[in-house]
Amino acid sequence: MVSAAPAGVPPLALGIALSILIHAFVLAINFAPDLKPKQKAKDQPLEVVLVNARSKQKPVDPQALAQANLDGGGNTDQDRRAKTPLPASRRDKAGDQLVETQRRVQEMEAQQQKLLADLQAKTELRPEERRLEQPDPSPQPLQALSGADLAARAMAMARMEAEIARDVDDYNKRPRKKFVGARTQEYRFAQYIEDWRQKVERIGNLNYPPAARGKLYGNLTLTVEIRADGEIEKIDLNRSSGQKVLDDAAIRIVRMAAPYAAFPPDIRREYEILSITRTWSFTQGDQLESR
Repeated sequence: MVSAAPAGVPPLALGIALSILIHAFVLAINFAPDLKPKQKAKDQPLEVVLVNARSKQKPVDPQALAQANLDGGGNTDQDRRAKTPLPASRRDKAGDQLVETQRRVQEMEAQQQKLLADLQAKTELRPEERRLEQPDPSPQPLQALSGADLAARAMAMARMEAEIARDVDDYNKRPRKKFVGARTQEYRFAQYIEDWRQKVERIGNLNYPPAARGKLYGNLTLTVEIRADGEIEKIDLNRSSGQKVLDDAAIRIVRMAAPYAAFPPDIRREYEILSITRTWSFTQGDQLESR
């Protein structure tokens, strides 16, 4: 039910008044623009690390971008990155050249104004004041450096370079290593270690030390570190047999049997070095056996 207009007020005037009120309300509403897209459009820095080595496999959890894949490799477990003693390069932004040019123009104009002011001030001086302002025309002799001074400066520069070189880390992280003992071993390493053991025993029996045949017997423990490509990283003698001939023969046999088979893909994905600790026995039957 529509109520009638107040007495004495024409309907047309009432409609015009309502229209003006509605338009005024609509115009009073402010629409703020969304600035988030502009904020997201800011330049994001791109960090790229230059490496001096590469890995065949791609790292599972990369930490930075580089020109080649590098899955670890170093001498520490800490999260480090190789760094340089040189200062960081200046990052140029769009418009920096124009701003720098304008700044240099302003500096040159300020220097020109200063030179003009100094020249004008000198022209206004009296003759006696001008004589006081003139510098002594006699040149100052340059101090010559002796050989001892040059040598001292060279030594100081060498010390600074040595201190900088000590602060540079050569590697980011040490290689991922898996330690495998003689008593227990994970199932996926069992076949690789068994093949490795059989090869060492076969080479050892073919090259049994002549000085020990029928004379010397004993047990010793070795830790052999093998890289992913099958090459030997290092060999440590954990427990001696008491006979230097047997100790040297065991190490020589392990080196003669190299290179060994490369790591299977499931091992290579996680480890770069296998550290195998085994006990070797030179028996009375002139045989080399592993426990």
